[in-house]
Amino acid sequence: MPRVVERAGADDGATPRGGSSDGRLRRLVAELEALEAELRQGGGEERIRRQHDAGKLTARERIALLLDPRTDLLEIGLLVAHDRYDGQAPSAGVVTGIGTVHGRPIVVIANDATVKAGSWWPETITKMLRAQEAAMRCRIPIVYLVDSAGVNLPYQGGVFPGQYGAARLFYYNSIMRRYLHVPQIAAVMGPCIAGGAYLPALSDVILMVEGTSFMGLGGPNLVKGATGQTVEAEELGGAWTHNAISGVAHYRSADDRACLDRIRQLIEELPYQPPSAAVAEAEAPAEPAGSLYDVIPDDHRQPYDIEAVLRALLDGGRWDEFQADRAPEMLCATGRLDGVAVGVLANRRGMIEPPTGGPPKFGGIVYTDSAEKAAYFIETMSRHRTPILFVQDVSGFMVGVEAEQSGIIRAGARFVEAMATARVPKMVLTLNHASGAGYYAMAGQGFDPDFIFTLPTGRMGVMEGESAVVALFGPQLEEIRKRKEKPGEELQKKMDAVRDDYERQLDARYAAARGFVDAVIPPERVRSTLSLALRASLHNPGPHLGPFGSLEAL
Repeated sequence: MPRVVERAGADDGATPRGGSSDGRLRRLVAELEALEAELRQGGGEERIRRQHDAGKLTARERIALLLDPRTDLLEIGLLVAHDRYDGQAPSAGVVTGIGTVHGRPIVVIANDATVKAGSWWPETITKMLRAQEAAMRCRIPIVYLVDSAGVNLPYQGGVFPGQYGAARLFYYNSIMRRYLHVPQIAAVMGPCIAGGAYLPALSDVILMVEGTSFMGLGGPNLVKGATGQTVEAEELGGAWTHNAISGVAHYRSADDRACLDRIRQLIEELPYQPPSAAVAEAEAPAEPAGSLYDVIPDDHRQPYDIEAVLRALLDGGRWDEFQADRAPEMLCATGRLDGVAVGVLANRRGMIEPPTGGPPKFGGIVYTDSAEKAAYFIETMSRHRTPILFVQDVSGFMVGVEAEQSGIIRAGARFVEAMATARVPKMVLTLNHASGAGYYAMAGQGFDPDFIFTLPTGRMGVMEGESAVVALFGPQLEEIRKRKEKPGEELQKKMDAVRDDYERQLDARYAAARGFVDAVIPPERVRSTLSLALRASLHNPGPHLGPFGSLEAL
């Protein structure tokens, strides 16, 4: 293990290395759990009651009955849009995630009709596309539980047009049907109107519920206005009409529970070949997940023991470090997570003494030799077909004369290229920093990692607020320093405003609200979340390249 010779980022050494019983991570987890509980209520108790009075279950109740008993949904995008639209779009009106049915992983998309009748906001499309990409990349079945009034018309400009507008949903539908052979099951459990009807129509199987479901390109009012015809919804597009007359649907169920039972039956009947990846019997980690509360420091600038983090993640707390004597600020290792073989890249923090001597290195910074080491390790894992977990706490690439003359641009490019073209599942767990180009190299979202998660302490951005103050006000501050003066009140307010704005944007909940991460997870759920995501990704037998995976394996 490399020797940490001093703390990094400490002001006076008074801040403890680890967290405390009432530290920042615990406070952030408490705030996260309160926010999640509120968001899971959707449109609130009154609208939930109306849903029940209409003979329908809520989106989350439907998902709970769909999934195997005593299993949970790995929810993707729970926090999306929570801080927009005056709080009127909790979770963007749609629940998306990964769960298990008869022991096999599936993706589920369920409109939340308690939120503006399940209508589509711009972020609704973003979440649904992300869920479809998970199904495509992992090659696992996807279930649509449709209960939506269609486009939220005041926001149609962010829903209808564009490369990643609603049309992309139907494009992904088609790619899954024609090329990827990803099973798609759609249950119309409420309204399904206008272009939204193509979502089930492009699925393999359509189910409808008697008395509550409607599917049509236009509802009764639109039909009357366009054609002058007067028709009841059931005759126009109800469960009987589409099963007995139009032939659009394939199964008719008496109620939501019967419909969900039929979906479970259909999934059980699908051919299933469990992945043949290197999976051994799972072993508990050496440290409990809760130990991370005492490992992650209250001050994000302080160092901590990355090995202690791995002991709480990997089976038996064991791993085999790759090239341990070179560039120790970048930990590369192989181990197992819940029985699955993984390669791990993790950033060590602190001031690290190189084994070969010389000045200490800043942990969390990518140097030329650490970039080269990481690139070679990634390429090796790709050749061995071993999934990669990026445990990310990176502040960026090294700068300066020595760094540039050492060829860091070329080494960094090789690191990025190796990561981008690795043909194996990639998952990301952010602990603290996800900054600068180092965030990109450690499998940032733009490089299509299979899944990207963060602790509540995660901070995603180009730079920290203090660095932004220096960048924006540096010349002014230098002049003031030369005059041996202090910043005036107006300048101080401007600098404080920049710090506050950066602090808000660096909050993990801010990133989650914009879909930059799939989920913010507390320490207790880290290992189980990573395990389910990893096991889902193993179902793709071919290269994991791009949003579709790859067609090469077909």
